[in-house]
Amino acid sequence: MSRSPAGRQPADFAMALQPAVARDQIVDEVFARDVIAGLTARPKRLPPKYFYDETGSRLFEEITRTPEYYPTRTELGILQTRASEIARLFPPGAALIEFGSGSSRKVRLLLDAGRVCAYVPVDISAQGPKQEAARLKRDYPRLAVFPVVADFTHSFRLPRPLARLPRAGVIPGTTIGNFEPAQAIAFLRHAARMLGSASVFVVGVDLVKDAAVLNAAYNDAAGITAKFNLNLLYRINRELGADFDPASFSHQAFFDPERSRVEMHLVSRVRQRVNVCGRVIEFRAAETIHTENSYKYTVESFAALARNAGFEPIETWTDPAGYFAVQALRSG
Repeated sequence: MSRSPAGRQPADFAMALQPAVARDQIVDEVFARDVIAGLTARPKRLPPKYFYDETGSRLFEEITRTPEYYPTRTELGILQTRASEIARLFPPGAALIEFGSGSSRKVRLLLDAGRVCAYVPVDISAQGPKQEAARLKRDYPRLAVFPVVADFTHSFRLPRPLARLPRAGVIPGTTIGNFEPAQAIAFLRHAARMLGSASVFVVGVDLVKDAAVLNAAYNDAAGITAKFNLNLLYRINRELGADFDPASFSHQAFFDPERSRVEMHLVSRVRQRVNVCGRVIEFRAAETIHTENSYKYTVESFAALARNAGFEPIETWTDPAGYFAVQALRSG
């Protein structure tokens, strides 16, 4: 039996709000520009947002089920226990905007807790959010669902029917940790503008912990994270006509305690040349492409970062081991 979080809304509300997709699609030209800029930089790098094509999204879901990768199951445990407390912070009849959506496992817990009448999953990938939106519409027939295809770090258009609804936001998982601290502040300010003044923003924050736990989480024994990392090269080959030999690269991930972050790289096994968009990119043996950072915070250090962005922390929930936190912020 499906449950509706919009029980107090008029019966025809969901029918009146038709799903919409933003027009500002991320096109191949932007992907190509970012790839060339990253591969010609020193040191080489690639934006982690491009991990999530269809294959990458599937591989990430596999990562979340590995025994070493604690963040997803730990955050789910917090939400399962605290979802009603979190949802009570949302204004009744709110539109819930998820910045960087994927699987709806986490957000469903907030939808089940009520108060939300519309849901806006925003993601750079078109396919995943559309599929999840279809499932949500089936399971929550009174919920208006508006999947938006956009880079959520930039301004995007919200569907017009939501203009008068109060808004709340959520960015679960370790996504906030993928930003450099200054970028995280800039993103939080951007989110505050999208949500409006006095809005609640719920953020998943991976906490500092033993380095062995962190290193294992990004180097699972089954090699799924390695496949996820290397899939970025397959995507560049497929979508941009490059000629990477992924077998000549290896996955590397490690915790840097001085910067309080896990770094992920692709390491060239040999000296080689790769053709990308008409450019020849040279690699030295052991040269790396820096593909991701995942910053780890304390509850206090993230609260300080949020205040620098104009948010006030209003509540924090953690697991018993102190591995992960869900922080509720209120915009100024």
